[in-house]
Amino acid sequence: MTDPEFLDSIARFYYPRLTRLFPEFMKGAASKKLRGQVKDVHDVKSMQDVIAVYMDKMIHDTTTDLSNSGMDSLKSDRSYLFVSNHRDITMDPAFVNYMLYHGGLETLQIAIGDNLLKKPFVTDLMRLNKSFIVARSAKGRELLQSLKLLSEYIHHCIETGQNVWIAQREGRAKDGIDRTDPALLKMLAMGKRDLPLAGSLRQLHIVPVSISYEYDACDVMKATELREIQEHGSFTKTDDSDIKSIVTGMIGFKGKVHVAFGKELALTSDDPEVIAAQIDDQIVNNYVLSDSNYLALERLMQDGMVPLHKLRDIPEPDEIDRGARKRFEKRLNAVDPKLHRHFLCSYANPVLNKLGIAD
Repeated sequence: MTDPEFLDSIARFYYPRLTRLFPEFMKGAASKKLRGQVKDVHDVKSMQDVIAVYMDKMIHDTTTDLSNSGMDSLKSDRSYLFVSNHRDITMDPAFVNYMLYHGGLETLQIAIGDNLLKKPFVTDLMRLNKSFIVARSAKGRELLQSLKLLSEYIHHCIETGQNVWIAQREGRAKDGIDRTDPALLKMLAMGKRDLPLAGSLRQLHIVPVSISYEYDACDVMKATELREIQEHGSFTKTDDSDIKSIVTGMIGFKGKVHVAFGKELALTSDDPEVIAAQIDDQIVNNYVLSDSNYLALERLMQDGMVPLHKLRDIPEPDEIDRGARKRFEKRLNAVDPKLHRHFLCSYANPVLNKLGIAD
């Protein structure tokens, strides 16, 4: 309630224009508003009721449509491990949580990397929203022990009636290519080492989730990072990089957003590569493409950067809404031309994913 950086974030969320003009005054207004909102908070459920208010405002301000599919396959008397593609640090699990919350289902325990906990107020908020820590910075024996404990905790959550969210791999898919890391599945099985891999994972009731954004609020930041890696072999994050991504992901324009819940995995193989492919199939097939994806591919085709003979079922230019084309061109024109290739590929790759030809 007194953290200046946190209050500044709340002020900018509720009063963006006034906060630019009167930052200190609006921090005070934000503090007063926040105290009123949390005065009746006494447990996680009541805290999530407050968070839902913020989600409603964010959805109203930054999306044009929010939809879901597949929820009718979820059983209210069963807990699931939702393994999703990962495009946005906080909004991916937030949108899944929002759907479960409004569907009357148990909300999520959320796996987050310890790299996100550099700001005390972020740590506090994550814990209040039922998050648990994935120790990405640990090494050697400490890492092995940490992963085993993490797996045991996830199994415990499922056994005690709590849903869990985890990304399909470490880090966001900055290039728009969604691939499950088989190492994730090996980690998840560590909690029940007395069982074969498939037997251990079967107890988690894994459901793949595909989250589709018409526009990625962090698209330029991701393109910048990818270009830096291409040119220099690495990208150096600052202490504020992840926080900037979190804030941008929250307040940036997203357009249409769709959350697709897949079917619970039927596991017959102990090969993590095979199981990862099962997850990928559902995530890719359930991903809802937008005009932005086709427009990016169209631009890459014009530049000769896509093998045309492999393409099929691509909309003709006149099939794409004029308004969507205008919005996309305006967004692209605001991007540094040096970043265009990575920017366009991140939007085009979901189409190529479905065609099975993404790099």
